Amino acid sequence: MVLNRRNDVSSGKLLGIAGMGWLFDAMDVGMLSFIIAALKIDWNLTTEQMGWIGSLNSIGMAVGAFLFGVMADQIGRKNVFIATLLLFSIGSGAAAFTTSFALFLILRFFIGMGLGGELPVASTLVSESVPKEKRGRVVVLLESFWAGGWLAAAIISYFIIPKYGWQSALFISALPALYALYLRLGLPDSPQFAKVKGQEKSSVFANIAKVWSKEYAVQTTMLWILWFTVVFSYYGMFLWLPSVMVMKGFTLIKSFEYILMMTLAQLPGYFTAAWLIEKFGRKFVLIVYLLGTAASAYWFGTAGTTALLMTSGILLSFFNLGAWGALYAYTPEQYPTAIRGTGAGLAASFGRIGGIIGPLLVGYLVARQVSISTIFILFALSVLIGAASVLVLGKETKQKELA
Repeated sequence: MVLNRRNDVSSGKLLGIAGMGWLFDAMDVGMLSFIIAALKIDWNLTTEQMGWIGSLNSIGMAVGAFLFGVMADQIGRKNVFIATLLLFSIGSGAAAFTTSFALFLILRFFIGMGLGGELPVASTLVSESVPKEKRGRVVVLLESFWAGGWLAAAIISYFIIPKYGWQSALFISALPALYALYLRLGLPDSPQFAKVKGQEKSSVFANIAKVWSKEYAVQTTMLWILWFTVVFSYYGMFLWLPSVMVMKGFTLIKSFEYILMMTLAQLPGYFTAAWLIEKFGRKFVLIVYLLGTAASAYWFGTAGTTALLMTSGILLSFFNLGAWGALYAYTPEQYPTAIRGTGAGLAASFGRIGGIIGPLLVGYLVARQVSISTIFILFALSVLIGAASVLVLGKETKQKELA
């Protein structure tokens, strides 16, 4: 019993440490959607240029997920977690000084590298450090810090950006650099990685090949489809939410206010997913919440009144972010410790290609006067494909021991 209590305390502390890093990541991504809307006015950006900001961020996330994912299997989860936090924090601070659109894009690439590398590595670290009967719930709760970050981003954007400018918001997002230095003092690496730390490691290329070996090809295929469709739809929809609200006739300030209300719905989405994931399993939560996301996306795109727009937007936040929590819990469970970081990083990296295409596609379609309803139907179909991949190819991993 004493041992169990110690594990509980350790799990809670790790959840808090990793979760704060996750919160800062989400704050940066969340503020970007509001910053894009503000930059359109300040720099007179076209819709295509607005799309490129989100896409360059996702290109960086794809590169970061790949590089830092494979590094996590070589040098450990802790070291990579801290390095990625520093990278995106310093990049965010530097971006506040830019007056050039081109330089802003370059810095968003490096910020994206830090973000893309941190997320799968942090979920792997937590997944390997908690008991199997709590693993899914704790990782979903880790993802719930994302809602806290988006909420902070919405509050900062609502109160700070209109009065003090988007540069002030970027200064605030640079604060995690100090937190990352603090993490160096006492954060342990995962017990699973510690077991294989002294063993001779396979090369990066051998680990990549093993992820696609016959033994893991089915789950890798499923994860890559799932990650691509979820990231494509998420970044296509959520990075454009403030701008879409403006296109639907709301002022910039009013769109910030409404999205702040929608963001609050992310928290119950996470908490219900955290409860259901250990009761009914990963596949159940992923499929149900992805179906809810698809229906909400369709409803949001076709909504003709403020009440319908708000209701569908709240449901979109609820289901989509609950699905994200299950995705991060499910992904590390597909591979053994020696290639877990590589497998999770590769899946996340491929998914970020969808994050590149999504915002660009919205900008392209809007510029050609394609209706918002048609665009959101496209995202709903993408989410349905992701749900189908889990249904057909996915294996249940609830309470299974990590290899």
